[in-house]
Amino acid sequence: MVPRSPTPIASLRWQHELVTETRPEYATDARRLLELLSAGASSDELARVPADSGTMQLAMQIRRTLDAHSRREAELTALFATASDLARLRDLDAVLRSIVRRARMLLGADVSYLTLNDHSDDGSTYMRVTDGSASAMFQQLRLGVGEGLGGLVAQTARPYATRDYPSDERFDHTGAIDDAVNDEGLVAILGVPLSLGEHVIGVLFASERRPRSFSPDEVALLSSFADHAAIAIDNARLIEESTAALAELGEANKKIKAHHESLARAQDAHDRLTQLVLGGADVPEVAAAVASVLGGGIVVRDAEGAELGRAGTGRTTSASVASRALSRALAASRAAGKAIADGDEWVCAVMAGPQLLGSITLTGRPDLGDADRRLFERSSVVAALLLLLRRSAAEAEDRVRGELVADLLTAPERDPQTLLDRGRRLGVDLSAPHAVLTLHAEGVSRARLTTVAARRAALAGVFAEQVVMLVDTDKPGELARRTASELSAALGCRVTVGAAGPASGPAELARAHAESVRCVRALLALGRQGHGAAPEDLGFVGLVLGDRADVEAFVRSTLGPVLDYDAARGTELLRTLRAYFAAGGNLTRAKDELHVHVNTVAQRLERIGSLLGADWQQPDRALELQLALRLHTLST
Repeated sequence: MVPRSPTPIASLRWQHELVTETRPEYATDARRLLELLSAGASSDELARVPADSGTMQLAMQIRRTLDAHSRREAELTALFATASDLARLRDLDAVLRSIVRRARMLLGADVSYLTLNDHSDDGSTYMRVTDGSASAMFQQLRLGVGEGLGGLVAQTARPYATRDYPSDERFDHTGAIDDAVNDEGLVAILGVPLSLGEHVIGVLFASERRPRSFSPDEVALLSSFADHAAIAIDNARLIEESTAALAELGEANKKIKAHHESLARAQDAHDRLTQLVLGGADVPEVAAAVASVLGGGIVVRDAEGAELGRAGTGRTTSASVASRALSRALAASRAAGKAIADGDEWVCAVMAGPQLLGSITLTGRPDLGDADRRLFERSSVVAALLLLLRRSAAEAEDRVRGELVADLLTAPERDPQTLLDRGRRLGVDLSAPHAVLTLHAEGVSRARLTTVAARRAALAGVFAEQVVMLVDTDKPGELARRTASELSAALGCRVTVGAAGPASGPAELARAHAESVRCVRALLALGRQGHGAAPEDLGFVGLVLGDRADVEAFVRSTLGPVLDYDAARGTELLRTLRAYFAAGGNLTRAKDELHVHVNTVAQRLERIGSLLGADWQQPDRALELQLALRLHTLST
């Protein structure tokens, strides 16, 4: 075995023993050196002890060794304390700032900084954080692969140090890097890799603004610190990613919970509304329930825009503006298959497959969220169910009413009491006076015409390919004119209406219907499509068509102004009118018949024109006047 070399202190003791034996006077000096070394004396204190050169040299070597061990111990203590501090940090930016600050303290450097590799780009490394830096240019520096000292460290994963970077030819100098280094005033630079296994994530630097040679111990110290720092950076990144992931998970859980709650709320509302519909609720009740759920105003309309139910509050607009806006929004909703925002309102088409049943409008909720929007759209499905049920019920009732109309007009004498009973079950008293209206329209189905007409009638149905209405009124002519005007506007086509009555009981109602049919035919023959009238409104035509001709009323309605004038003033306007027509409109022959001057005849005819109207000589009007004159002569 090769004996181990003696330690400096053992050598000093051995030398002390040797000197003591050979030179007793040096024994005291050697002992004094040992005592000073034991007390931690400095090199200057050791130099003041008189001793031979060999002993003094050995004592100085021991002092340097002890100083190196103390410095190493202090560095390791600082390193472990720094690593412990880094382990407690969780924020990545705080970790990076702590790393460069501690690196600067460990090496006593002027500036420390840290770059991180940009793996999403081209592998370059960029300045992330600095401590002691004063240059904005330097703080924004980016180094390409292998460029400068830092680029070389990042590329090779090995530490590099330079006493004088500007003049060191080992590194790939670029204008951008050199300008930034010069702007910061750096001279000596030490860079060590921040590595995780074989993967380099960045570079840690310590630098001086004057030449400095970094010792191997300092390189090793900064490298050890960089290893701890890399782990701290990775941990901070993992913590940040975990925190972000947890936050995202929390947000996802909130969204899922909110979505689940909205689905549950929508399902509950849907069940509630469906139960209302199936329980026989009407449109206003369902509208009120929807308004309560959504916290706004609800309006339900049919396919023609007629309001069926309203609940809650909301802004109102003029009928024309509202109709145009509703039409546009409804068309957009049908095309999109969902609710459409129209200003501060929401509109959703109520559909049964491709068929439009109506619309539902929500007011007072301009900021409608997705959950409430879906709930509103569900409400349109419930509204569709309600309108379908209403339509089915209405169609069933229309069939029953239509059958009653057909039976009433087909055989009124067969069983009149049964007809009266059936009418009472439908809420119609057929024994009370009713006007009978017969409708004719082109461009619209009889079913559609019946549906619209039924809203205005006590009883309505189809008989002999025509729509018939029974209405409680004693003014059939006025009602016929109003009905023709309203239905023509509502349906967008000309609706001609003939009226007769009023009549009571099945038999009379059947006769009034026949008269209303003849009235419709007369209006169509006279080219008066889209008009309404009763026989008395048709002059002599009505007199001919009516089963209950009222001659006196016809004469009065045709010649009344002339008769009244003669009665009040004792004139002979009626005799003059008769002579004028008898003379074929010849004034000379008329004056001979009357035995007056021709000017007198002219003046009387002018007066007649002012009483009867300027068109009294038109062929149709003249025919009525002549017929009325004949009937008046027969009745007097």
